[in-house]
Amino acid sequence: MKKIYLKQIRLERRKKRVRKKIFGTAERPRLRVVRTLNHIYAQIIDDARAHTLVSESSVQMKIKGGNIESAKLVGYSLGKKALEAGITKVCFDRGGRKYHGRIKALADAVREAGLQF
Repeated sequence: MKKIYLKQIRLERRKKRVRKKIFGTAERPRLRVVRTLNHIYAQIIDDARAHTLVSESSVQMKIKGGNIESAKLVGYSLGKKALEAGITKVCFDRGGRKYHGRIKALADAVREAGLQF
Protein backbone atom coordinates (compact mmCIF):
# COMPACT_ATOMS: atom_id res chain seq x y z
CA MET A 1 0.00 0.00 0.00
CA LYS A 2 2.76 2.41 0.90
CA LYS A 3 4.54 1.76 -2.41
CA ILE A 4 1.47 2.78 -4.41
CA TYR A 5 1.08 5.94 -2.32
CA LEU A 6 4.71 6.93 -2.93
CA LYS A 7 4.27 6.34 -6.67
CA GLN A 8 1.33 8.77 -6.71
CA ILE A 9 3.34 11.37 -4.81
CA ARG A 10 6.21 11.11 -7.31
CA LEU A 11 3.76 11.51 -10.21
CA GLU A 12 2.30 14.66 -8.64
CA ARG A 13 5.80 16.10 -8.18
CA ARG A 14 6.63 15.46 -11.84
CA LYS A 15 3.35 17.11 -12.91
CA LYS A 16 4.14 20.23 -10.89
CA ARG A 17 7.69 20.37 -12.23
CA VAL A 18 6.46 20.17 -15.83
CA ARG A 19 3.68 22.72 -15.24
CA LYS A 20 6.15 25.29 -13.89
CA LYS A 21 7.72 25.43 -17.34
CA ILE A 22 4.66 25.07 -19.57
CA PHE A 23 1.92 27.70 -19.84
CA GLY A 24 -0.68 27.81 -22.60
CA THR A 25 -1.48 31.14 -24.22
CA ALA A 26 -3.98 32.14 -26.89
CA GLU A 27 -1.26 31.94 -29.58
CA ARG A 28 0.20 28.65 -28.31
CA PRO A 29 -2.21 26.72 -26.05
CA ARG A 30 -1.24 23.70 -23.95
CA LEU A 31 -1.99 20.16 -25.13
CA ARG A 32 -2.70 18.18 -21.96
CA VAL A 33 -2.71 14.36 -21.98
CA VAL A 34 -4.18 12.19 -19.23
CA ARG A 35 -3.65 8.46 -19.35
CA THR A 36 -5.64 6.02 -17.25
CA LEU A 37 -5.68 2.27 -17.24
CA ASN A 38 -8.58 1.96 -19.70
CA HIS A 39 -8.79 5.33 -21.47
CA ILE A 40 -6.81 8.30 -22.75
CA TYR A 41 -7.93 11.91 -22.65
CA ALA A 42 -6.47 14.96 -24.42
CA GLN A 43 -7.48 18.60 -24.38
CA ILE A 44 -6.09 21.86 -25.67
CA ILE A 45 -6.22 24.56 -23.00
CA ASP A 46 -5.68 28.33 -23.00
CA ASP A 47 -4.27 28.86 -19.49
CA ALA A 48 -4.47 32.64 -19.70
CA ARG A 49 -8.28 32.45 -19.85
CA ALA A 50 -8.56 29.06 -18.08
CA HIS A 51 -10.60 27.80 -21.02
CA THR A 52 -10.62 24.44 -22.81
CA LEU A 53 -10.58 25.05 -26.55
CA VAL A 54 -10.76 21.49 -27.91
CA SER A 55 -11.02 18.11 -26.23
CA GLU A 56 -11.15 14.47 -27.25
CA SER A 57 -11.06 11.16 -25.43
CA SER A 58 -11.47 7.47 -26.01
CA VAL A 59 -14.69 7.69 -23.97
CA GLN A 60 -16.17 10.31 -26.34
CA MET A 61 -15.15 8.25 -29.35
CA LYS A 62 -16.57 5.07 -27.73
CA ILE A 63 -13.29 3.19 -28.15
CA LYS A 64 -12.77 0.18 -25.90
CA GLY A 65 -9.36 -0.45 -24.41
CA GLY A 66 -6.49 1.78 -23.40
CA ASN A 67 -4.02 0.76 -26.08
CA ILE A 68 -1.74 2.44 -28.59
CA GLU A 69 -4.25 2.18 -31.43
CA SER A 70 -6.92 4.06 -29.47
CA ALA A 71 -4.33 6.71 -28.53
CA LYS A 72 -3.54 7.20 -32.23
CA LEU A 73 -7.23 7.60 -33.08
CA VAL A 74 -7.79 10.10 -30.27
CA GLY A 75 -4.68 12.08 -31.25
CA TYR A 76 -5.58 12.27 -34.92
CA SER A 77 -9.15 13.30 -34.13
CA LEU A 78 -7.94 15.98 -31.70
CA GLY A 79 -5.52 17.33 -34.29
CA LYS A 80 -8.25 17.65 -36.90
CA LYS A 81 -10.58 19.40 -34.43
CA ALA A 82 -7.79 21.80 -33.46
CA LEU A 83 -7.08 22.72 -37.08
CA GLU A 84 -10.79 23.39 -37.62
CA ALA A 85 -10.70 25.69 -34.57
CA GLY A 86 -7.73 27.58 -36.04
CA ILE A 87 -5.03 26.19 -33.72
CA THR A 88 -1.74 25.30 -35.42
CA LYS A 89 0.87 25.40 -32.62
CA VAL A 90 0.65 23.93 -29.13
CA CYS A 91 2.98 23.14 -26.24
CA PHE A 92 2.86 19.52 -25.10
CA ASP A 93 2.08 18.64 -21.46
CA ARG A 94 2.62 14.92 -20.90
CA GLY A 95 1.24 15.11 -17.37
CA GLY A 96 4.31 13.78 -15.60
CA ARG A 97 4.27 10.53 -17.57
CA LYS A 98 7.14 9.14 -19.63
CA TYR A 99 7.17 10.03 -23.32
CA HIS A 100 6.66 6.53 -24.69
CA GLY A 101 3.85 4.10 -25.46
CA ARG A 102 0.39 5.65 -25.57
CA ILE A 103 1.63 9.18 -24.84
CA LYS A 104 4.09 9.05 -27.75
CA ALA A 105 1.49 7.49 -30.06
CA LEU A 106 -0.97 10.28 -29.31
CA ALA A 107 1.68 12.96 -29.85
CA ASP A 108 2.76 11.45 -33.16
CA ALA A 109 -0.85 11.26 -34.35
CA VAL A 110 -1.45 14.91 -33.43
CA ARG A 111 1.66 15.89 -35.40
CA GLU A 112 0.47 13.77 -38.32
CA ALA A 113 -2.86 15.63 -38.26
CA GLY A 114 -0.99 18.91 -38.72
CA LEU A 115 -0.27 20.48 -35.31
CA GLN A 116 3.22 21.69 -34.46
CA PHE A 117 4.99 21.34 -31.11
